[in-house]
Amino acid sequence: MKNNILSTAVLVFGLTVLSVTSVNAQSSDKQKKEPPTFSQLLKELDKDEDGKLSKSEIKGPLKENFDKIDTDEDGFISEAEFKKAPKPKKRERN
Repeated sequence: MKNNILSTAVLVFGLTVLSVTSVNAQSSDKQKKEPPTFSQLLKELDKDEDGKLSKSEIKGPLKENFDKIDTDEDGFISEAEFKKAPKPKKRERN
């Protein structure tokens, strides 16, 4: 009888720990991911270190919308143009 009670207690404790861990993992996944700043992009992508981003240096939504973002049409995205750029639409979760 004591073994059954002990086994049940251990099982309940294990399930409780598992469910709490699962809830914590799910809540940390929901943290909002902030888009990179212009400074971060320069550090990662500005290969010629001129303080601007050319179309050949970028990727993703910036590259797809390069012509819309490069408002002065000089072939580069400056910090001012980046700050005025339209924000990418959030993807819907399934």
